[in-house]
Amino acid sequence: MAHVLLGLGANLGDREAALQSVVEAMAAGPFTAIRCSRIYETPPWGVTDQPPFLNAIVAADTALTPSQVLTFAQDCEQAAHRVHDVRWGPRTLDVDVIAYDDMVQDDPALTLPHPLAHVRAFVLVPLLDVEPDFFLRGHGFAVDLRNRLDATGIIPVGELRVP
Repeated sequence: MAHVLLGLGANLGDREAALQSVVEAMAAGPFTAIRCSRIYETPPWGVTDQPPFLNAIVAADTALTPSQVLTFAQDCEQAAHRVHDVRWGPRTLDVDVIAYDDMVQDDPALTLPHPLAHVRAFVLVPLLDVEPDFFLRGHGFAVDLRNRLDATGIIPVGELRVP
């Protein structure tokens, strides 16, 4: 079994329902020991002229390969009728593979760990809810990385439920 971290985000439509749909799909599929961070409302990153996001991190164990986890993430986005016309722009659902065990992989389809996780407070703040001692391979401990970033405007607003 591999330990995976998925980053969830949405800023269009029913944002909370979109995030919850991923947790429900994980529970119905080949994922076990599912743990969810709180849901955080976060300011947009990259393209800032857009609505705020809801973000969360889900940790789980799975027998899926990294590419199968990526396919699962893409299937969740498609099921949520993902709208994403601009890089880092508005979207109905975004599911990123943040880490897969401590694997390092530089593949155009899936880079592990996620190449921008270490500079995104909207990833690191919820990550610390589920993995307070997490070491992001190649970058350091998540708590140290988080402490170097501005987390202004990142506010807990809810909870995800594991069915």
